[in-house]
Amino acid sequence: MRRQTFSSNSSAICLRGCQEVTTEELEELIQGAQESDSLEFKGAMGWEVGLIKDILAMANVQDGGRIVIGIEDETLERQGMTPEQLDSFIPDTMMDRVGVFADPHVSFSVDKVPDASGLYFVVITVAPFEKTPVICAKDGGARNELQAGALYYRSKTGRPKSARVSDANDMRDIIERAAIQTMRHFQNLGLEAKAVEAAAPPGPSALAAKMAEIFDKELGGL
Repeated sequence: MRRQTFSSNSSAICLRGCQEVTTEELEELIQGAQESDSLEFKGAMGWEVGLIKDILAMANVQDGGRIVIGIEDETLERQGMTPEQLDSFIPDTMMDRVGVFADPHVSFSVDKVPDASGLYFVVITVAPFEKTPVICAKDGGARNELQAGALYYRSKTGRPKSARVSDANDMRDIIERAAIQTMRHFQNLGLEAKAVEAAAPPGPSALAAKMAEIFDKELGGL
């Protein structure tokens, strides 16, 4: 079993405590499961740019989601993947390609996992956006499925699929979650500021320097 964990801006984070997806977890995911807004099945395939739309869409779902590759789309029968298909999921290639289209960056991990019978599958685990929804930064894709400025989401009308947001309820859901994430972010900054004030040496200049250091870090040195 092999795993690669990385972020599209090369600032990798680990999901689920950096634990690999096990065979038991894979079985729980695919045994009798149906696709949902946080779970998508894909037929056996190698890495291709078209998967980026699914990754962007999963990043805009609450709690993120998973893409399991090696499951026949219509029947949901297990196909498994060939060694060549598995080897096409190269971390540097995926990181670079997703990074070109994702704004802000998307964090995700990749596991290559056998099921109980020995068939191999790829499981892409996508983290939800941290502060602001992920927007497609440029046009692209073999079938022009990626559009600059598009906000992709997991459609809840009919069979779940990755699509451009066109429903007011979906847009409202994303905006509300973004507001909550931003509020939490600034709350955390406030807690950090209080901690700095308690730890800083006496005097306004020392406190100001510490606060400037925090906000300079937050703004990326801009």
